[in-house]
Amino acid sequence: MRFRGIGGVLRFHLAALAFLLAALASSIASAELPLAVSDNFSREGLAQVRNYLANEVATAKIPGAVLLIQQHGRPALFESYGLRNPNSQSPMTKDAIFRLYSMSKPITSVAAMMLVDDGKMSLDDPLSKFIPAFSDTRVAVERDENGTAVLATEPLIRPIRVRDLLRQTSGITYGFYGDSPVRKLYAASGLFEGDFDNAEFAQRLAKLPLAEQPGTVWDYGHSTDILGRVIEVISGKSLYQFEKERLLDPLGMRDTAFHVDGSKRDRVVEPLPGDRFKGSIAGLGDPVLRRRWESGGAGMVGTIGDYARFAQMLLSGGTLDGRQYLKPETVKLMASDQLGPAAKVAHDQYYFPGSDSSFGLGFAVRTVGNPPLPAGEYRWDGVGGTFFFIDPSHDLFAICMMQSPSQRQRIQRELKTLIYRALEK
Repeated sequence: MRFRGIGGVLRFHLAALAFLLAALASSIASAELPLAVSDNFSREGLAQVRNYLANEVATAKIPGAVLLIQQHGRPALFESYGLRNPNSQSPMTKDAIFRLYSMSKPITSVAAMMLVDDGKMSLDDPLSKFIPAFSDTRVAVERDENGTAVLATEPLIRPIRVRDLLRQTSGITYGFYGDSPVRKLYAASGLFEGDFDNAEFAQRLAKLPLAEQPGTVWDYGHSTDILGRVIEVISGKSLYQFEKERLLDPLGMRDTAFHVDGSKRDRVVEPLPGDRFKGSIAGLGDPVLRRRWESGGAGMVGTIGDYARFAQMLLSGGTLDGRQYLKPETVKLMASDQLGPAAKVAHDQYYFPGSDSSFGLGFAVRTVGNPPLPAGEYRWDGVGGTFFFIDPSHDLFAICMMQSPSQRQRIQRELKTLIYRALEK
């Protein structure tokens, strides 16, 4: 943070004081709550988890956060910390609304798998069956011309399949990271110009070359956005209409959507000045502004309570409160390794699941236990700072929501370790 002049210095000290007071208030409030509803967590271990987030707030690394750890269908720890908005100094609340960014992807992936369960599409269906423009898509090839990498194109060896969209092997990339010629092409292509809908966005992407041949490389990109358009084509409804009717409303996810109603604006969480994600993914600046584009890959907002209903449904094998959303075998498939040796899928330098994990159908899946972290856990996060993991072996999930892009990877790693250390053997 940079401040200039006496006024700036004063604002800095006031902000620091607010952080300390918020952390103290959070600590006092938390002390009045039970620390270990679940028999499997130690009170001492959960206290370390609480103190960790309180310290992140007190030292001004993050403005605030909300954390939920739930095991056996009951919360072991559910607390808010710090500030919801550092500008207004409003305290963090459990019903705060966060920009989910890529935590939208699991929701869209589940919606798509509901259509697979319905028999409306198959994982091996070609994408061009639903969006014909992708039948003419070509693949970028880098060639050296006098020491300079230039782009040429070649035809598809095989079509993009629905499975590729779910496991990020379609060859459709992002343009906001990396400096390869094809990623630079995506960044400079005008993908996000104007007020477009999912159909128009799919047409724009279909005109760009793929970064790789389908099914050959895990490449993080707009695959889930295109999956959202497939859902629209099959259902005859907008992505949000379908998700609202089949998933969000039945689960009680009332605040999960592609925009925020103006009456809820004061519940929207804001980051520290200078710690806002600025890359072009979903154009999520002010979520109150309604956009035609419903980005299934990164455009949703929601609360931790909403996402907890979604996570518990998955942990319970696709069923919650007596209603089945997915078949149990479908959930197992989604949370299983889809990039194993038989798939012959390569990893490039931007393999975000990490060396101990693979990818399923919408989630990273830990394939190698890395104590205290167990194999079999599946998870994902959002660039704004939200993250979650589901652990069937311990019948638990945890969700942390904050809007602190610069701190998310470090906090996710450190907090997850503390959570597992709090589990008594």
